[in-house]
Amino acid sequence: MSDTPDENQPAGYVPPKVWATKQTYGHSFATINSATSGARFEQELPVGRHPLQLYSQGTPNGQKVTLLLEELLAAGHTDAEYDAWLIDVFKGDQFGSGFVDVNPNSKIPALVDRSTDPAINVFESGSILVYLAEKFGAFLPTDLRARTATFNWLMWQMGAAPFVGGGLGHFFAYAPFKIEYAIDRYAMETKRQLHVLDTHLATHEYLAGDDYTIADMAVWPWYPTSLFNYGAQEFLAVEDYPHLLRWQKAIAARPAVARGRVVNRINGKPGECLRERHSAADLDALGLAR
Repeated sequence: MSDTPDENQPAGYVPPKVWATKQTYGHSFATINSATSGARFEQELPVGRHPLQLYSQGTPNGQKVTLLLEELLAAGHTDAEYDAWLIDVFKGDQFGSGFVDVNPNSKIPALVDRSTDPAINVFESGSILVYLAEKFGAFLPTDLRARTATFNWLMWQMGAAPFVGGGLGHFFAYAPFKIEYAIDRYAMETKRQLHVLDTHLATHEYLAGDDYTIADMAVWPWYPTSLFNYGAQEFLAVEDYPHLLRWQKAIAARPAVARGRVVNRINGKPGECLRERHSAADLDALGLAR
């Protein structure tokens, strides 16, 4: 980047020799960021009556896990009953000592499986998906080819989504001012990723082939669903990806997906948000079919 003031944003900015934390970064998200890890305050995590305790928020990453849990219940795995506790990342709940004990990286979602002694802590959404799929023997194929395809697309999502959320979503929707270079950079990469999915889904019903798997559950909340949340669907011409939209609508029509996507959500229309979930009846009360 040039050091000519009128070419930099903000005007006159030149990166210092050594970066240091500022008092403000111009947006509310900045108040929860820090250059160091660890707990900031003492706070024990609540524990419900089910062996599976989920601590999360209904963001795309959080929805991955609640989609799977609701799909497991719909498939008859009664032991997948769970308590879902809200971790409000906007308020910094993820920095409480109890949550940091489960996930030292202070990111949602985090899961505690209390069916074992001692309990097992699971963090990172992809790891939780694999853990639950293997625990219940569902939505993860045993055939080597299909299993590998599932992991291929799961890992693709884990590596690709930061460009959509931390990149495009941040600079398009949340940054304190619009930076053309940043938006163009992430828009181009996001559209490339949409094209990757659209091209693949032109010849595949689901990401791993004929079967619906945890790979679909991982990708669906992000592509293209999150783009509607950011208000970027027109900007990125999402309608240009018909095979992706076919897949997206088919998954959205699944009752378990409709149930899972509202868990731990704090923003949305009435009936689209459920701050905590402790039984199927909580979702039944919203009028959501099983």
